[in-house]
Amino acid sequence: MPTPVSERVQKRRETLRAAGLRPLQIWVPDTRRPGFAEECRRQSLVVAKADAADRDLQEFMAAALADLDETDE
Repeated sequence: MPTPVSERVQKRRETLRAAGLRPLQIWVPDTRRPGFAEECRRQSLVVAKADAADRDLQEFMAAALADLDETDE
């Protein structure tokens, strides 16, 4: 007779704990939720607008790109 799923899961968890790991629950955004894509777009536009107004960031990015170009040669 096969081992019940609950016993297999418990054994696997015990093995992981013995390896020094612990369970962790992570909540992530539900990408299927109505309005998710629109909210992503809204937030992206806010960030893009803030980035475009940040002269220091623009100079940093330009310098980083120039550095990458130099290492390719």
